[in-house]
Amino acid sequence: MDFIKFPKGFIFGTSTAAYQIEGAWNEANKGQSIWDNFAHTPGKIIKGQTGDIACDHYHRYKEDIALMQGLGTKAYRMSISWPRILPQGKGGINDKGIAFYDRLTDSLLEAGITPWVTLFHWDLPQALQTEMNGFENRDIVNWFADYVQIVVKALGDRVKNWITLNEMQDYALEGYFLAQHAPGKFKPWKYLSVVHNQLLCHGRAVQVIKGLYPDSKVGPALNLLPVDPATGSEKDRESAMLANELFNRITLHPIIKSAYPSALFRQLRMFMPDIRPDDMGLISTPVDFIGINTYTREKAMHKWYIPFLKTWMTGADLADKEFVKDGVQHTAMGWEVYPESIYRAITLVKEEYNNPEIIITENGAAFEDRVEGDHVHDPKRISFLKAYLAQVKKTIDEGAQVKGYFVWTLIDNFEWAVGYEKRFGLVHVDHDTQKRIIKDSGYWYRDLIAAQTS
Repeated sequence: MDFIKFPKGFIFGTSTAAYQIEGAWNEANKGQSIWDNFAHTPGKIIKGQTGDIACDHYHRYKEDIALMQGLGTKAYRMSISWPRILPQGKGGINDKGIAFYDRLTDSLLEAGITPWVTLFHWDLPQALQTEMNGFENRDIVNWFADYVQIVVKALGDRVKNWITLNEMQDYALEGYFLAQHAPGKFKPWKYLSVVHNQLLCHGRAVQVIKGLYPDSKVGPALNLLPVDPATGSEKDRESAMLANELFNRITLHPIIKSAYPSALFRQLRMFMPDIRPDDMGLISTPVDFIGINTYTREKAMHKWYIPFLKTWMTGADLADKEFVKDGVQHTAMGWEVYPESIYRAITLVKEEYNNPEIIITENGAAFEDRVEGDHVHDPKRISFLKAYLAQVKKTIDEGAQVKGYFVWTLIDNFEWAVGYEKRFGLVHVDHDTQKRIIKDSGYWYRDLIAAQTS
């Protein structure tokens, strides 16, 4: 079988997030997170499912590392659970939490797998949300910096690759604008402030990490989503421009250009965050790479009744099952399979933001996998990965500095508000028995990696 060849040293890995796989939600002195609270609230998650057990990775991490070895991956993007380290978000340190990540880090390194550690992947300590209003409160910048210092002091002698925060824009959008994710606060007027305070946390985290270990590599993981106009009308083109600023430039601009996108902020001027004189300099503290999470594209159309932005997105309505529309495959999430989306996300960063080093920190797809005994057949996922990776290689050939690619995800996990209904993994998990089975796509990924050195 012929496989695309990537440059020597290109990183192939898999991604996960703590709340989505760890389980052990109230063990070993761990504090409650906003996702523990949100998932335990009736009506928030499909079928009332929670991440209480998830994939039981907390107890089965050695088994999961063996799976990574079986896939041939040499890198693993994981996240740290803030309330496992600081049960109240600040104050007393939980030594048992640090001990778990010590064991996990050492086990990965012993297996020849490089950890890429995300410091915040949405599981904010509930105490900070309840008592301090979480990311609405600018003081969170100091609490986050303290947490980062604790983690980096504990692991920084072995962990050399750090991701500050995951999908800052999406955290604010889903958690405050739509209230479909934790913390579930319908406060659209707080959206920009929540984004801004996360960006400040990002800048402080870069400074803390570099202060402790100057040779570490640090960057954010940003969700980038190309948006096209639904029609050729001038109003739809204007809507697409605003949507691209909302989804993409709202984080890229301040991190790299030390400024917010002007058109978006004109539209949302009534909700401007508290931007102080030194803020943009902090946010734009130099990073070593830009992490990109990308899956699909969307289409924007003008809707006069949508407040302020007058824009509606048409491309990512959740589906009960995967489907084909107008001859185009859609995933079980209802997302269009559009390989050019990853090309366009990379090219945007390359051409508009000075061609920085890029890591694809998430890319993958949920499909209705076919389980037959001890085999899981998922040809559509293989087709998806082939097509998207071909687009990644195309950008490299055109000069983009893409240095790595992490599949979302290693194992079928708790997929936020849709619970266990949507499966992204290279490894199938029976969440009743915790039995793991490497899917056909996992074996395909293994062979792709092996072919790089053949």
